[in-house]
Parts: sequence; C-alpha cells; structure tokens
Amino acid sequence: MPFENIPASDNIKEVIKAAFDVELDVSGGWGYDRTQALIIHKSEMPLQQLQHTLASMRAFIEMNMTMPENDRYSAINVNETMRECVSENNKIYDKIEYEISGMPERDYEKFIEEYKSQYASPDFDIDAHFKRRRECTVVLKKPFWFDITDVNKIS
Repeated sequence: MPFENIPASDNIKEVIKAAFDVELDVSGGWGYDRTQALIIHKSEMPLQQLQHTLASMRAFIEMNMTMPENDRYSAINVNETMRECVSENNKIYDKIEYEISGMPERDYEKFIEEYKSQYASPDFDIDAHFKRRRECTVVLKKPFWFDITDVNKIS
C-alpha cells in the first residue's frame, strides 16, 4: 500500500498542534528530502528524542490520519536505522533513515482480541499468533531530513 506524502503547503507547526495538541518550535517541510527539511529551531527535549517524535508523528499522519477509515494502519513503530550529518550552504542537516512498520487497523484489532481471549488457553499457539502478525505487518524504509542549524545556537 503506498502512503502519500503530507502536502508541503501545510504549516507544519499548525498541523502538529491540531493533530497532537503539542506546540513545537519547528517550521519548514515534512523532511522527505533536503529541500523539504523540517527545521528545528529550539527544543526542550534531547534532539534525537524530538526527531524520533517528529518521525513518529509523520508516520502516524501518513499511515492513519490521512487514510480512508478502512485503510488505516495501527501498531505503527518507527526505528532509526541510519544517521548522517550533512553540512551544506551554512546549514547543518541530520539525514535519518527510519524503518517504519504498521499493520492494517482491522487486522491489528483481530489479533489483539485473539490474544486477549486465548492467551490463557493451553491450546493457544503464541508462536503461530506472532508469526501471523509479522506476516500482516508492512515495513518501509524512509528518509527524514532535519535542518538542525539553529538548535545549538545560543540566543
């Protein structure tokens, strides 16, 4: 299933506030490439934690919030697999590759119900259960560009 990029025309700060009720000092784009880097101006939390949070937000918007109800994904996980610092034109970027996994929401709900109702049964094959869950999981590798030029500047 292809997931659409979040439109660049949206104000990222406003989208984050509306979707997650969080105010972050960010601007720019959704980080699909260097030209659309998400600009982090300042952060109260450690940089890597903020970057993971922002990547998780983007994945949730793409895989759940913007999808038709019957096509939404759940159990969305984001894990960093590669990090590269890039300096260009007096800018400093973190280019991070994330492995993003998720499962169709309707399948996830069935697996959770099955697990809850059968876990205590001696006939429940937990290995087969988790094998089927893995088979239903979609795994993507996606880059995320962050402009971190301003993060460490002292105001």
